[in-house]
Amino acid sequence: MADEMVDPLGTRPMYRTVKASRLYEQIVQQVEDSILQGQLKPGDQLPAERDLAQRFGVSRTAVREAVKALCEKGLVEAQSGRGTFVTKPSSQAMWQSLDLMVRINKREGSAHLAELRAVLEPEIAALASPRIEEQLLSTMRETVATMDRSLHDPEAYIEADLDFHLALAEAAGNPLILSLLDSIVGLLREQRGRIFKVDGGPERGQFPHKRILAAIERRDPDAARDAMRAHLQQVREDSAYPESSKSKPIS
Repeated sequence: MADEMVDPLGTRPMYRTVKASRLYEQIVQQVEDSILQGQLKPGDQLPAERDLAQRFGVSRTAVREAVKALCEKGLVEAQSGRGTFVTKPSSQAMWQSLDLMVRINKREGSAHLAELRAVLEPEIAALASPRIEEQLLSTMRETVATMDRSLHDPEAYIEADLDFHLALAEAAGNPLILSLLDSIVGLLREQRGRIFKVDGGPERGQFPHKRILAAIERRDPDAARDAMRAHLQQVREDSAYPESSKSKPIS
């Protein structure tokens, strides 16, 4: 049975020495448990590598592998010259996984992304309708106005488009929904970049954006859901156009 290691100060998490193969995984599990139980909080600094090795009764190599795995999970961040710190909950790890899945097979990945949006975003719009606060409603109005002004400015248009959808996700009032949508922002930015090259794509995108906004302003979840579905269908149709025959240069 593993020995308990008790911190003499009584203020730090207690760890058990590990005595099996794949030691670093057991270290990861114990540190992760400490974070989940609130013993380690965002901003807390982990002990130095040598100190952790002594606490766990393992080599510094095992500790190094564990810290690397914790970083990949998005639970800690190693800051050069400062140390390793517990991070705030974020969608970074989810984004890395989804981004990799889409990039491995771009054709299938793009189709899967479209299906994910079709499942997720109409219901986000419906949830947001009765819950949205005036500040986020103002944000949506501003993004639509920015897109109107930026039909020939890809960067400004795309960022406003993303902000429009993220404002809806935030208005839904569910942090898991916001985290999920935030995790695919990079993929959505690429998708919008391709659509912007399609002749008339930005202009076609504005009509459903305004329908969605109008439904949200009326606090009408059914209309918001339908408008978002129409918008995503238009996105899928533009995404399917061959760039060689439908594209236009970006100026």
